[in-house]
Amino acid sequence: MSIQLHVDQLHWLINNKTILNNISFDVIKGEVIGIIGPNGAGKTSLLRCITNQQQSAKAAKLSGSVHLKNKRISHYTAKELAQHFAHVTQKTEAIFSLTVIDIVKMGLLPHKGLFAIDDDHDKQQIKLALEKVGLSHTEKMDYNQLSGGEQQRVLIARALVQKAHILILDEPTNHLDVYYQHQILNLISQLNITVIMTVHDLNLASQYCQRLLLLEQGQLIADGKPAEVLTEAQLSKVFRLPCVVTQESLNHKPRVFF
Repeated sequence: MSIQLHVDQLHWLINNKTILNNISFDVIKGEVIGIIGPNGAGKTSLLRCITNQQQSAKAAKLSGSVHLKNKRISHYTAKELAQHFAHVTQKTEAIFSLTVIDIVKMGLLPHKGLFAIDDDHDKQQIKLALEKVGLSHTEKMDYNQLSGGEQQRVLIARALVQKAHILILDEPTNHLDVYYQHQILNLISQLNITVIMTVHDLNLASQYCQRLLLLEQGQLIADGKPAEVLTEAQLSKVFRLPCVVTQESLNHKPRVFF
């Protein structure tokens, strides 16, 4: 069992408001972890602290530590962090009119100089990444003309080219229809790398995540397998609604009904 990431007593205050409250957990290499909780629970804030992207306002106070491979996260350069973490946000629009292959090629930047020429190996990695996400036919298309699900797959292809060890996703299915929600999460779960993502839909989190972190008002309320976290007592308390949790007959995963 190899610990990739160690979060210890992470506490974040902004203008004397607690954003994260003494959160501690370890991330094991290869885990698919879902961070769940109501709006304002601290899910995105936790992702930002894990990747050293928290804001540096004078009114902000951060204590505790995050260690990546036994080295404090703040001791890595931005380029080094990009070699370890790949980010896929909720919805990304290219500022300029970039093609799909232009977006995917950005995954090479942490490993090369800005003006370095792509060699045959680089081109092969881009080709394989697009094949893996099923988008080989789109490489010359304008990224902004793709559907939401296709855009998310392009960003995952970029992450594959980046060869990051940990994939970070913030609500990757938030703007997608049911088909693309399952397509994206099924793809993510089969990448064979460590994944940490915030998930709004508890049933999607149950189906595709090996482990869940349940947050409430910046506190880590529960940490474990979906069946251990998605209990009626815990969810009713955190989401302030009565709920029923059953077990799916097909995959034996918990299913939540509010």
